[in-house]
Formats: sequence, structure tokens, C-alpha cells
Amino acid sequence: MHQIENKFQKKVYEMLFVSKLLSLLFCGIIIFIQYNVHFLKNLHKYMSFSMITAMLGIGMLTLIYKIWIFSYKNNKITSKVSATDIIEIILFIGIFSILIIFSGVHTSHYKFIFLFIIIPTTMQFGINYGIGVSSICSILVLLIDYMALPRNTINIFFETDLILTGVFLLTAWSLGYYVNIEKEYRKEISQLANMDELTGVYNHRFFQEALSEKIEVSKNKKTSVALLFIDIDYFKYYNDLYGHQAGDKVLEKIGDILKNLIRKEDIVARYGGEEFAIILPNTKEEQALNIAEKIRSTIEKIEFEGEENLPNKKLTVSVGVSDFPNKAKSKEELIKASDDALYRAKFFNKNRVETYHSVLEELKKDIQQEHIDLISSVKTLISVINAKDRYTYGHTERVVIYCKMLADRLGLREEDKKILRYGAYLHDIGKIEIGKDILNKKMPLTDEEWKLLKKHPENGAEIIRAVDSLKDVIPLIFYHHERYDGNGYPKGLKGEEIPYLARILTVADSFDAMTSNRPYQSRKSFEDAIEELRRCSKSQFDPKIVDVFIEIIEKNIDKFDRMR
Repeated sequence: MHQIENKFQKKVYEMLFVSKLLSLLFCGIIIFIQYNVHFLKNLHKYMSFSMITAMLGIGMLTLIYKIWIFSYKNNKITSKVSATDIIEIILFIGIFSILIIFSGVHTSHYKFIFLFIIIPTTMQFGINYGIGVSSICSILVLLIDYMALPRNTINIFFETDLILTGVFLLTAWSLGYYVNIEKEYRKEISQLANMDELTGVYNHRFFQEALSEKIEVSKNKKTSVALLFIDIDYFKYYNDLYGHQAGDKVLEKIGDILKNLIRKEDIVARYGGEEFAIILPNTKEEQALNIAEKIRSTIEKIEFEGEENLPNKKLTVSVGVSDFPNKAKSKEELIKASDDALYRAKFFNKNRVETYHSVLEELKKDIQQEHIDLISSVKTLISVINAKDRYTYGHTERVVIYCKMLADRLGLREEDKKILRYGAYLHDIGKIEIGKDILNKKMPLTDEEWKLLKKHPENGAEIIRAVDSLKDVIPLIFYHHERYDGNGYPKGLKGEEIPYLARILTVADSFDAMTSNRPYQSRKSFEDAIEELRRCSKSQFDPKIVDVFIEIIEKNIDKFDRMR
């Protein structure tokens, strides 16, 4: 919509430019005609006052023309009146007045030239300024008539000039009225094009344009832009339970709540489905978190019809928060970061606010400077994997949580905890080499496809091998699919031969795989997954690690179950 508006403004500017050029042309004609008259009458006086006046007039008009050309090339036009605009209007009124006096005072035939300042002023600034300028021009015309002749002399031009001033005022009023109608119409069309009809907030297209604009402003002014992504918890469940009409009422109500909670400068939009986005200009992450929490807690306290039948007995929202340029360096990164934060909030209990956090950002502090760019490349690869297989992101985040709790319970050294956390985050990076059709296939994999999938630990280790600072993480990536009985891959290691941290990662990774929905299998309950761990203890998993992990899960089963 901004592009259409800019195109329209450019066309208006072209009209104004032509109008002003015509005024210069008429000024030049008047000067030329009057100079010729004076020149022929005073042929012997080449440096007469008239000649000097003509030269000055043409020089001034040339200067104005150059200024306009520069302004036009830079496309600087607004509907707001600046000091430069006022000076330009006064200058033109002055020039036109001088030309009328120069061409015969009250007998001049060129008084209509004031229309060339009345029309563009009205077109650009509206009816009020148009009426104001036309009134000044009318007063000047009548004042010239009044001052030109003695009081007792009848001025035969006065009646004609009264009609002319009426034309000035009528032109300004009618054109200004049309401009106002056109502006209102464009505003309504813009609202229809930019607003989401159901919720009354801005739509996805406007959100994208506004975010680009706010980020540009942020870059220029060295400020921050925060972004909130808001998703209604269990909304699909609510829709299935009560129907889409009831769901639409919820969306409409939440749209109203968000509009009432945001600040004047903030922008709330419906991002899609049950998801909303709020742009917070000149806002850092800490402020954004406070705003997000206020939104979450307000919605939690409001009663919605039928919410008592939802899994958590309340209709709530989850919120993801990130900011530019602290957590993201571009619009795309900001959207991705906020979306990832929202995903964390949805998986970790729902009805919560989460800020964006990347293990890779933490990792940058621990690696050599020359490898920073490689880590950024790894981050990009993980984003590509997530785009291929959305399951991978949630899986990775949960495995990181499981590994962290296991590491604390097992009393690992801080350095080993860090290696385990990085390994949990990067263990599936080798899936970048596997096609989306295989990752999301609902039917059983063929032997060839399974052989390709089993290559991802080796692929991942090869990717990370270039980063010397991550050499201790490579065994976790390479061996996380080995089995305690030696029947795993890629090397078929057995028991204590498998690195200890890799054995921890295997338990956490397998448990989450069992309790997650995949294209080819439905998720197991936590109780069933625990029984599967017990059954496969000593065969697939290290029994000591399994015992500790089951103890952790059983103590936190309600919390972990809400992560789904």
C-alpha cells in the first residue's frame, strides 16, 4: 500500500511541477512583452530601469526553476506546510504582484496569474491553505485597484476584479473540497487494504511494510525495535470444540484487548490464523518483556465463553519476544527470532512469555575469533533445517532442556555441561544433507532412504570439524545414535566405548523422539516412553543414565507434559 501511495504522490508532484513551470512560463511572457514595450519606447536607453527589472525578474525565475528541478529529482513532497513552502508562496505572491504593477497596475490583464499559486497550494496543502492564499491574492488585487486611482475617480476595472476574486475563492474552495474528499476516500481505501476485517487490527501485508520502515528508522536513529509474536493457546482445540464462529469471536475480542493495551506508537497486526504480532518502536527487550507480560496476564484474567473445557481451563496466550539490533540484524532475523521465542513459549508450558535465546550466541563467547563467521553459517544451516522439518526445532530445544537437567543431576563438571549443551543443540545439524521429502515422509522409509538418513551423524560431524573450538562436541554429534549393545551406527561401538556425554545425549534424544508426533508415528505418553526406556536399558541405553533420567522425568512429569 505504501508503494501505491508513493506512486500517487509522485503523480501529484508531477502535476504541481507542471503547474509551477507554467506559472514561470507566464511570468516570462509578461516580462518579455512588457520589456519589449519599454525597450521600443526607450531604444536609446539600454540600461533603463525596465531592462534591469526584467533581467532581475528572469534571473529570479531561473533560480526558482533550478530549485524546483532539484526538489523534483529528490521527490520531496509532503502535505505538511514547512517554512520553505511558506517562503515559496510569499515569494510567488510578491513576484505576481510586482508583475501586475509592472504590466499596468489596475489596468493589467494578467491578474489571473494568481491562480498559478492558488491552484498548486490548494492541491498540495488542502482547502484551508487554498482559501487563505486566494483571500490574500483577492485583497491584493482589490488593494491595487483602490490605491491606483484617486478616491473620487471611478475605477471601471473594480467590478471585473470583484468577479475575478470570486473566481479565486471559488477555485480554492471547489478544488480544496475535492482534494479533501479524495484524501478521505484514499484513507478509507487504505484502511480497508491495511486492516484485518475480523479483528480490526492491521493485516499481515501492512505488518511487513511497517516493520521494514521501523527498522530503517531504527538504523538511522540508532534505536531499538522490539517485536512480539502472540499465539492463542489451544485455539485449534477451541475451534474444534465450539466451531469457527466462536473462534472468530475470540479472535475479535483479543484484537480489541491488544489495541487497548498497546502504546500510541505501537503497531498491532494479525500475523496469520490465531497469531498476532506487535511492533514496538524505540523499545528494548527488557521493556518489551514487561509489555508482553502485561498482555499475557491481562488475557489470562479475562473470561471467555467455554474456556473451562480447555486443557488448562483458561483461554491464554503465549508470547515470543525479540529485538533489533540486539538479537537480530535484519527484518528477517527479527521475525525468525520472535517466532523461535514464541515456539519456546508454546513448548515450555504455554501461557508464558519467552525471549529469544540461541545456544549459538552463547557459543560465540567460547570459540576463537576466526571461527565467528563459521558459527553464523551454522546458525543459518539450522534455520534451513527448521524450515525443512519444524519438528527438529522443538525437538532440539527439548533435548537441550533434558540434557541440562541430566547434567545437573549427574554432577558433571561445568565444561562437560557446556559441551553437552552444545552437542544437544547441534546433534541433528547433519540433516541439512537430507531432503524435505524424506524428513517429512509419512510412509516407512525405503532401505535407500534409511541409509541416507543414517548418514546425518557423520554429515554433522564433518560440518562442525572446521571449527577447531568445537572439537570436543564432535563425538556427541558423531556417536549419538550408537547403542549400548553395539548395534547402533555409524561405528557400532559398545558400552563404555561410547563417549559418556554421547550416551547421555542418546537417552534424552530418544525419549523426546518417542514422546513427539512425527510424520511416521504418533507420540507415546510419558508413562509408555518411560517403560520403553526401562525395556531398552542395557540394550540401547546406558542403564545408570536411564535410571537417573527416569527419576527426573517422574518428578517433573506434569511440567514436561505441558511442554508438548
